[in-house]
Amino acid sequence: MAQEARVTGTVTSAEDGSSLPGVSVQVKGTQRGTQTDATGGYSIEAAPNAVLIFSFVGFIPQEIAVGSSSTINVQLAGDIRSLSEVVVTGYGTQSKRNLTGNIAKVSGAEIANTPVTTFEQALQGRAAGVQVTSLNGKLGQGMQMRIRGSSSVTASNEPLYVLDGIPLTSRDQGTSTAPQNPLADINFNDIESIDILKDASAAAIYGARASNGVVLITTKKGKSGKTKFNVSYQMGSSKPTRLRQWLNTAQYVELFSEAVQNGIDAGYLPESYLTGSTYSRFTRYAAGDQAGWENGTIDTDWQAEAFQKAPMGQFDISASGGDDKTRFFVSAQALDQKGILIKNSFKRLSGRVNLDHKATDRLTLGVNVNLARTVNGRLSNDNAFSTPLQIIALPPITPVIDPRTNELSGNYTLYFNPLLNRDFSSNVSTSYRTIGNIFAEYRFANWLKFRSEVGTDIYNLNEDQYFGKETSRNTGAPNGLGFSSWAQVTNYTSNNFFTLGHTFADRHDVDATLGMTFQKSEASFNSVTGQEFPSNAYTKIISSANITAGSSSGSNFSFLSYFARANYRFENKYLLSVSGRVDGSSRFGANNRYGFFPAASVGWIITEESFMEGIPTLSLLKLRGSYGLTGNAEIGNFDSYGLYRGDAGYAGVPGQRPEQIENPDLRWEQTTQTDIGLEFGLFSGRLSGEVDYYIKNTRDLLLNVNVPGTSGFRTQLRNIGNLENKGWEFVLRSDNTTGAFKWNTSLNLSANRNKIVNLDGQVITGGFINRAVEGQPIGSFFSIEYAGVDPDNGDALYYRNDERPDGTFDRTTTNNPNEAQRVIIGNPNPKLIGGISNSFAYKGLEFNILFQGQTGNDIYNGGGKFQSANGDFFDNQTVDQLDRWQKPGDITNVPQARLFGANGTAESSRYLQRGDYLRLKNATLSYNLPSAITNRVKLDRVRVYVTGQNLLTFTKYTGWDPEVNADYLAGNIGLGNDFYSAPQAKTIIVGINLGF
Repeated sequence: MAQEARVTGTVTSAEDGSSLPGVSVQVKGTQRGTQTDATGGYSIEAAPNAVLIFSFVGFIPQEIAVGSSSTINVQLAGDIRSLSEVVVTGYGTQSKRNLTGNIAKVSGAEIANTPVTTFEQALQGRAAGVQVTSLNGKLGQGMQMRIRGSSSVTASNEPLYVLDGIPLTSRDQGTSTAPQNPLADINFNDIESIDILKDASAAAIYGARASNGVVLITTKKGKSGKTKFNVSYQMGSSKPTRLRQWLNTAQYVELFSEAVQNGIDAGYLPESYLTGSTYSRFTRYAAGDQAGWENGTIDTDWQAEAFQKAPMGQFDISASGGDDKTRFFVSAQALDQKGILIKNSFKRLSGRVNLDHKATDRLTLGVNVNLARTVNGRLSNDNAFSTPLQIIALPPITPVIDPRTNELSGNYTLYFNPLLNRDFSSNVSTSYRTIGNIFAEYRFANWLKFRSEVGTDIYNLNEDQYFGKETSRNTGAPNGLGFSSWAQVTNYTSNNFFTLGHTFADRHDVDATLGMTFQKSEASFNSVTGQEFPSNAYTKIISSANITAGSSSGSNFSFLSYFARANYRFENKYLLSVSGRVDGSSRFGANNRYGFFPAASVGWIITEESFMEGIPTLSLLKLRGSYGLTGNAEIGNFDSYGLYRGDAGYAGVPGQRPEQIENPDLRWEQTTQTDIGLEFGLFSGRLSGEVDYYIKNTRDLLLNVNVPGTSGFRTQLRNIGNLENKGWEFVLRSDNTTGAFKWNTSLNLSANRNKIVNLDGQVITGGFINRAVEGQPIGSFFSIEYAGVDPDNGDALYYRNDERPDGTFDRTTTNNPNEAQRVIIGNPNPKLIGGISNSFAYKGLEFNILFQGQTGNDIYNGGGKFQSANGDFFDNQTVDQLDRWQKPGDITNVPQARLFGANGTAESSRYLQRGDYLRLKNATLSYNLPSAITNRVKLDRVRVYVTGQNLLTFTKYTGWDPEVNADYLAGNIGLGNDFYSAPQAKTIIVGINLGF
């Protein structure tokens, strides 16, 4: 027998040279084997005549004879699945096979060229347990992401976003009440992968900022070899996913004539309301001249005026390449898109450079830099008369142009006309964003390396607004109003950590990470307001005659953290992972400045056991479980301090006053999470999936509680309360057919149940009728119940719901809403969310389709009491109000029309509907030209495609769109509200990709 010797080496990816942890290294024909450590290194005993087999899920296996070599370095080429099998874990990567936490991965290829402005929208329906909601259909506006439900009542529920190791500014920094999204600055065609850390084991490495989950964004890196260029151009247009039906002039006059007569009959309206002056006030013809509306010459479709043609164009170019020493990736993008609403637009110019260089065999240096400039044509929030969709309140008998002047004016419409803002105002936000880091990585040995990186996220936002004198009915400024503001947020981050890994006795694999990180954020804000402009030709503040307001402010916070993680594998089948992070934050009280957040997880790859060898169809069966503690630090920067405010004082004498009572004991919200998961693979991986059950319990909620008035203050921020989330997640992937015709399916479903366990008796309100209360899901709708219409007299009825001594409720009805008892009437949180995608490929033809949806949630249409109010006021009505009660015996759900009668317009379940929907989120048909054709024109690849976004929506919700959360109400508690909120855009684009 030949004498055995130790063989060592490293295994890297042939694509980009990166280390591959978890690669199986097997001596062919024996049971001896090991795995590469976190740095890609391995060590194994083998005879000179032995053959080593290197295999890794998602890569093409290699067999190499040992011979006389003591060092064998291997590069594995990836197959089509390579990206989905290696996950980013925070300060490192890990094989999906050896992962004991729960991480959802979405590749950049899945979302590339999606016709949306921000990558969160492209994630919808692609990851289990991740709910992404666009507040409305305005470009560049706010988004909400919830990972396994809401973990806080008053602190943030948004995840932590980390781009190439840099925590991002993701909160709206603008002054407008309509939120905008700083993450829209990122060109997601630069993204290689998005890894979403969901359970405590995966997320605890980010400690005090991980209760809401962590989204790790990894950008593309250069690959050794010939420089490759990619050029892409796409163009298309958008329109609303749905339009609602409103009364035309004939219907409007019919309904309101009846509403006036009913008011007269009831005795609270005078006979004069029957004259033509009732309508001429909205037509601006002479009193009694009914020609404009009576013969139908005026029949304005105001809804059509709110929307515009919405073309878009996008150009991308990138280059990547390098050699064994230096690799690079550079890219640029130009995006120009119009929104479906008048005056809404979005433009983005961005550029990226990612570079890494091997200075020596041990030292690697690198830099990643992204520059972006976005220009967003903004709109007012959903509650402003100047926002486009509030135009639908104007009666159809009102002409677009004032017939007295033959032009737009502000004094002839029922409410302010948003078309005046279209023509005589501007509201533009311009951001300048620099995100980048530099790093150095030194390898002491195959089993040990150190990485140090310094990064920054510099976000500059300028908001310029001008409103001409024509808009004075809305602004109150007779000769124009101007506003300008600047915000600058600078995040500095330093990450420094060791990574080590080694295999002992061919059975014990250990890898670990140990390090520290520091972040400091500084923000400054300035604004100035001016009035009285010479004309609309002057729009800058310098031209205003009167500076009416100005302010400046600043803020900052810092984090100092220490973290560690260790992974242990025994015989490639028993897995253990432990991690911990110590976080210190300037935001919390002096007595609780630091917190410790540990986690542990275990895994068992059952298919590696000998007793499983007789089940060839089962390629993977892994059981895993985790438990850990994470925190939430997303509160105000100075909420624990005793604060004073500087005021103008009295008669111009400066002064100060107490602003906030201190709380030195204020500490983090803490979330413990338990996760049990089962992963399986069948038929050599053609069918695979995951099932998870989790329980998240949050304690020490950060809430403002009442304090004795003798303290001089009303409230103090304290740690009080508990909240619970628990649920299931199910993921299934299948290769339905292989060969020339390929068909792949991916399905994800998740069900979450949220409940507030304890608020110390407090009730916190939000939205229209939302509230947070013990024993109920966050944001539950709390109001009176609509009981329909009294068939005898047309009165709107409500349930009394008085509680009886035995705990039951009195379900008798009343026509007085003040006599009805408020109860929980709905839940804005969906019971089930999910997505299913199918991919079909035959030769060069590909078809990809994604459905996304949710069920079990309710939507409250706060605009219903104006839009669907059976003629209560002069706002135009939805056509279903024609089904009103008219005579005794009528059976309908729409009360009798009564102008100013408030018949059924109370906040109630009348305006609550189910928000279930299923949406054809994305469909792409593409064709890759045969190489025989592309080679003739010196191209590596030519791909042409057509993509549709939001093509079909199946729902019973009667509003514009079931994916909604009115922007001015959006928050932790104000969920599921609709108030003149724009629908999502239905977009169709055509594009071409060239590679050479």
